Amino acid sequence: MEVKILDLARQYEKIQEKVEQAVCEQMRSGMYIGGKAVADFEKKFADYVGVKHAISVNSGTDALVIALKALGIKDGDEVITTPFTFFATAETIAIVGATPVFVDVDEETYNIDPDKIEEKITDRTKAILPVHIFGQPVDMERINEIARRHNLAVIEDACQAVGAETGGRKTGSLGKAGCFSFFPTKNLGAFGDGGMITTDDDNFAIICRAFKEHGMAQNGAKARYILHGVEDDLADTVSPDGLYNPYKYYNYLIAYNSRLDAIQARALDIKLDYLDAFNSRRAEIAAFYEKELSGLSGVITPKVKEGLKAVWHQYAFRCEKKDEMGNFLASKGVSSAAFYPVPLHLQKAFEYLGYQEGDLPIAEKLTKQTVCLPIFPELNEEELQYVVACIREFFA
Repeated sequence: MEVKILDLARQYEKIQEKVEQAVCEQMRSGMYIGGKAVADFEKKFADYVGVKHAISVNSGTDALVIALKALGIKDGDEVITTPFTFFATAETIAIVGATPVFVDVDEETYNIDPDKIEEKITDRTKAILPVHIFGQPVDMERINEIARRHNLAVIEDACQAVGAETGGRKTGSLGKAGCFSFFPTKNLGAFGDGGMITTDDDNFAIICRAFKEHGMAQNGAKARYILHGVEDDLADTVSPDGLYNPYKYYNYLIAYNSRLDAIQARALDIKLDYLDAFNSRRAEIAAFYEKELSGLSGVITPKVKEGLKAVWHQYAFRCEKKDEMGNFLASKGVSSAAFYPVPLHLQKAFEYLGYQEGDLPIAEKLTKQTVCLPIFPELNEEELQYVVACIREFFA
């Protein structure tokens, strides 16, 4: 039997008719960038997360870059984050000129360890950027408490955690801003790239909208006033809804071109209706793995802390024979993934930071042990039983 780590074609079969109808409608409309489709999806996503504003961008990476820029993070600043995550989290900190400061992680949840954050705070620290890794929320109550005490901003990297909750509130609504990715493999995936920034801060939303689109027109004028106190009559004009804004060539900030395509917005709008059901199925699969694997000698299963709702973007269990396990599963037709083989503080790109092996031992241990199993909503019971049987056979 073959069991893929992810099979997006199966999900597409469930929503094919609705998506194709919506995409064809959008192509016939002649509106491919911005417009009503994007505005409608932003509003729907903001309501889902429980925030006032959702600002669509081209990718989860761009969401992080623009959020950091909108906060004023710059050369000489430091941003605290986790070493056990995808490269983009720390890369974006470096892109805006700041220094990523890595804090070790919790061995059970794989998330940044709040107990180790304060010792890394200096007079140059401006923000904390926690990651809800593999779809499990960080202890945001603790993170926000530390941030308030030291007057720091908090940006949530929720790229793997759309729909996850802590204390009844969704990720992306728990800090100054939340950043999401709609890369096709995510729980809410586009048919290409895409991302979103969420916030309750009106001024921050204006700045993000300006930074995503060349610092131009009304949002550019308003953002310059917020950031630099320079007034401009253009900020009071009303932007038209048509394809061409007559003020698009009035630019006020050096910014980016990071827009979500209207076709992607239409598809994501449809898929958002299915997200909770898809996430619930992921939770059922995770519970099955936990039941079948938790008592198995040689396996350490991931734990979800009380009061948190994970959405299981990945199911990453720990095995001391990680490579052997992956190779054995592959020989049986079961795909797995080795997220992540190298902790960020030991990546070649960050050699200039001076970290050495042994500096962040928990993250380093996890990169040597975590094996991610197939966990997508369309997996059937026969496939799940086969995956578990293969793991049992490996240890036997």
